[in-house]
Amino acid sequence: MNELRARTKRFAVKVFDLIDEIPQSPKGRVVQTQLAKAASSAAANYRATQRSRSRADFISKLSIALEEIDETAFWLEFLPDTRLGSSESVTPLLREADELSAIFMSSRKTARANAKNNRSNGR
Repeated sequence: MNELRARTKRFAVKVFDLIDEIPQSPKGRVVQTQLAKAASSAAANYRATQRSRSRADFISKLSIALEEIDETAFWLEFLPDTRLGSSESVTPLLREADELSAIFMSSRKTARANAKNNRSNGR
């Protein structure tokens, strides 16, 4: 899990690096703020999963991290559409967002299945 924790943090740092390339215009500042909030929240919420008090708490925090990764992907996709960033800059980050989303969805599915199995077994 520490590898994924580091990976989500690296992702947020790379998004922050990209933010510096976005023009300082009214619309650029909106996207900068949204990207910064979403990417850092994804990393922070994934980190919080490691301090979960229960499986339900873990699933909840992981779901928030997943939502924030998805929001980050939206803003990354938005950059080239608004000519605030290039596809070349965004593509590797979108690929990483997709990979992190897949990992989080798989983890959440496993956690939910384990919770269901534990309830079925009377645990």
